[in-house]
Amino acid sequence: MKIEQFEDKGLAHYSYAVLSECAREIVLVDPARAPQPYYDFAQKHNAKIVAVLETHPHADFVSSHLEIAQQTGAVIRVSKLLGAEYDHEAFDEGQSFMVGKLTFRALNTPGHSPDSVSTVLSREGHDVAVFTGDTLLIGDVGRPDLREKAGTLTAKREELARQLYHSTREKLMPLADDVLVYPAHGAGSLCSKATNSANSSTIGAEKAGNYALRPQSEEAFVQELLADQPFIPKYFGYDVDLNKAGAPDFARSIAKVPRLAPGATLEAGVVVVDTRPEAEFKKGHVAGAINIQQGGKFETWLGSIVGPQESFYLLATDEATLTDLIQKTAKIGYEPLIAGALVGMPSAKETLPPIDVEAFRHHPEHYTIVDIRNASEVKAEPLFAGALNLPLPELRERVGEIPAGKPVVVHCAGGYRSAAGSSIVAPALPGTKVLDLGEAVKSFQTTEAAH
Repeated sequence: MKIEQFEDKGLAHYSYAVLSECAREIVLVDPARAPQPYYDFAQKHNAKIVAVLETHPHADFVSSHLEIAQQTGAVIRVSKLLGAEYDHEAFDEGQSFMVGKLTFRALNTPGHSPDSVSTVLSREGHDVAVFTGDTLLIGDVGRPDLREKAGTLTAKREELARQLYHSTREKLMPLADDVLVYPAHGAGSLCSKATNSANSSTIGAEKAGNYALRPQSEEAFVQELLADQPFIPKYFGYDVDLNKAGAPDFARSIAKVPRLAPGATLEAGVVVVDTRPEAEFKKGHVAGAINIQQGGKFETWLGSIVGPQESFYLLATDEATLTDLIQKTAKIGYEPLIAGALVGMPSAKETLPPIDVEAFRHHPEHYTIVDIRNASEVKAEPLFAGALNLPLPELRERVGEIPAGKPVVVHCAGGYRSAAGSSIVAPALPGTKVLDLGEAVKSFQTTEAAH
């Protein structure tokens, strides 16, 4: 037996291939949008993919379960509660299947979502591992506030939090201490709030060190879990529905993205997502463009700032970067929203002035300060007295709350988000100087916050 973990660092997503070496057959768990790594794994081991397990309809990424099933003949197994719109076999508590000497058995573990299933992997009667999806993570549990409006089954966050209390204590914690825990997400995922940086654990280690598993009442668990959850990106409900239906083939869908010539005329009123470095963007850009820079969390911020009902142009520095960004866009299912993808700078009409950091440092009262960090970040480390807190995912909708009359300084925690934020604020306040504090914000932080 071999368990291979695949990691998508940008989305902090883990997927798995479980190989039965005697049967030369593979079971996949929660595969990412691009299926090729799983085909490569199968070819390397001269094995066939026979099943795909989806622990729940994911909110933060699009899965390739349907494409893989259509390409390989593998059976997709999901909870009957999911209401899947593709061919599948129900996989719920009391059900199991074998691949060679390996047994996969289902545990219904609602809480992160009402249709979550954890799968226990056993070899010759001995439990070896459990694939927990987003029910049990390393050092945390999945957030319970994503399914109030999305999916076939919806539930209030308080109800799901209570279900999660019972799922962890009645289904997962009774497993043997040496059972390996393989979650669907790690540190940096918006599917939880804490999460350890390790990529696997054991039931025993989680019982000893996971704050959510310590002895406490149901009420205390619910209260603690619901406090200070991160924001919910605009794309999350869209991805739940897309995963429930089954996404189109990755390569074929990417090939349909319109490629435009450099300098092409862009249709007025369509959002422009300009991914160039912020220094280049500030020297010249299309009016109204949003500067979401190419970076490790590009897809998360794209799906947090731009809604799934919008179309947009995607602009990059060069062809290689553009290709990479289209693939990242497809990871959240947004590739059909791209009205056109192009290289270069179609217009240098608009600019953003540099900030005089020392002038701001000595007289912050001369500026309107807009803090676009999340509310929990502001609570943990307030930086400027009187700053207006408008978190970046809400900024386009709330930019009208910023008063004109004084120059506006936009800041986040490190500079990446404030590049996007200042590009959103500037066109909304014509005649007002809008400045990006950028990385200089670190010089205003305490040593602990800066790190």
